[in-house]
Amino acid sequence: MAYSVMPGGASRSEVDAEAVAGTDPKGCPLDTALETPTDPEVERLGALTLPYGPIADITTRGDVIIAAHYGADAVSLLDANTLHASGVIPVPGEPFAVARTADQVVVATTATGCDAVSVIDVDRRTVSAVYPLAFSVSALAVSPNGKRVYAGRTGDGYADVAVIDLTAERVGTIDIGSGPGLGLDACVTDPTGTVLYVATTDARGSALVVVDTETARVRHRIPVGPPIRDLGCAEDAVFVLTSDRVRGGAVQVVDLAVGRVTKSVELGAGAPTQLVLSSDRTRAYVVDYDRITVLCPASLELVNTVAVAPRPSCVAVDDDSDRLYVADYTGTVTTLSVAAAMPLLYSQFVATDPLHTLEAATA
Repeated sequence: MAYSVMPGGASRSEVDAEAVAGTDPKGCPLDTALETPTDPEVERLGALTLPYGPIADITTRGDVIIAAHYGADAVSLLDANTLHASGVIPVPGEPFAVARTADQVVVATTATGCDAVSVIDVDRRTVSAVYPLAFSVSALAVSPNGKRVYAGRTGDGYADVAVIDLTAERVGTIDIGSGPGLGLDACVTDPTGTVLYVATTDARGSALVVVDTETARVRHRIPVGPPIRDLGCAEDAVFVLTSDRVRGGAVQVVDLAVGRVTKSVELGAGAPTQLVLSSDRTRAYVVDYDRITVLCPASLELVNTVAVAPRPSCVAVDDDSDRLYVADYTGTVTTLSVAAAMPLLYSQFVATDPLHTLEAATA
């Protein structure tokens, strides 16, 4: 696998230090042409090709990497320090999404009979529980305390969220909406676990649905527009990854205080599929067709673009060890040093094609 890095902006502290003009009171650029330096080498710490085929999703728990192989009906386990394979666990169907709790991993699978969510005991290398679900599961999220799993589902013109209480071992339902062509694309909880954000798309466009998890009711819907690919949540904003043929990829920011999209950054031509925030919310990693774009969520500045060959399918971030795990469609997991992908000093930049940060029009 070949990697190159093209740092393209300054961190929030560096932007503040340079007193860059054209920012709002929070330091967010309103209409900024970013600059990109030459392509230094990215530090590659190791790689392992697993014999189970393409990887649909990946996560970490402690020193263990969990990779979902949708063509093998299994998840594989790797030692995060050595990248040695440590086991493989069969699951009831094709796994396409994984999420972690403090002591378990949950996996969403699709199968001819029914879709399901499986709970994996990583320490014992076994599936400890399976929850068969009706309709088609299309999204997965876990509450911050690890007690609830949210599985977004789509039926014939209908969307809802199955709520799995792992402690009580029971399943409830939150109705999201109905209508021709309605689909559910992604879901994520806020840091408190009291709000669930659900991405939907229909013939009229996409929307961010805000759900109260305590009452299991929809509070309101926020129009977004282009099809939504993924969501990331901070304390006061939701980062919405969108993609369409007209604009290409973009990250739109929904300000939760005002309940609307307030700004966005266009990623250019491509087909982004995943957005992952670091635990401290200082970096956002976007998986695109042949690259990983790294943004600063606070300023929407481009930090890096890591070119990847073959095509990346998903990433996971280990903030404790400053590592980025990249999985691809050949079944390979590669470890990169996040510190090695930090931007150069602002004074070292040279101008190239701009990446525009746009202030969204008010409705």
